[in-house]
Amino acid sequence: MSCPATEGEPDRVVVIVGTGTEVGKTWATCVMAAEARSRGRRVAARKPAQSYKSGPTDADLLAAATSEQAHEVCPAHRWYRTPMAPPMAAAVLGRPPFTLDQLVKELRWPAATELGFVETAGGVRSPLAEDGDSVDFAHRLQPTLTVLVADAALGTINATRLAMNVLASLDVVVLLNRYDASDRLHRLNRQWLEDRDGLPVVVDPLAINL
Repeated sequence: MSCPATEGEPDRVVVIVGTGTEVGKTWATCVMAAEARSRGRRVAARKPAQSYKSGPTDADLLAAATSEQAHEVCPAHRWYRTPMAPPMAAAVLGRPPFTLDQLVKELRWPAATELGFVETAGGVRSPLAEDGDSVDFAHRLQPTLTVLVADAALGTINATRLAMNVLASLDVVVLLNRYDASDRLHRLNRQWLEDRDGLPVVVDPLAINL
């Protein structure tokens, strides 16, 4: 079951996307949500669709961070127990196909939510529905802020640039996850993205102005 429809939208919506799978989107979202809650803000998190191999799922972790139920974070009919892009998982499992419009319409927020986090699946161009990917979904939502989570290690400049090419019309901050200040490559990657590409880069999700 999903949570009941509510009036209005969050005051601020933050969409979390990634340069790829397993870059730390859920971890970063949980950190930001938990910190915002600790400061007294009314917070909720949503995962429009999720595929997984075993638990705890992303929805479980996000629910724990926001003090919600997992099926409020991600509707039960959008849980796909096979680790591949959600529309592909749905097809493999013999479940009905779904569209971006359906995912957008299924977003339900508790009343008076101040800060709503929406975590996508996979990388920015990973299919999220039959007719679009995470970037398409982000553009449908027109969020207050988009957080692009990238790994700090080798390959991140290329991955971040490719992602930014399709996110350019949104207000984006890059989070270099697993950043180690003692690692020369990590430092140089950050410097290149900031100085050469002029991107806003942070290495701690708590440094993001929400």
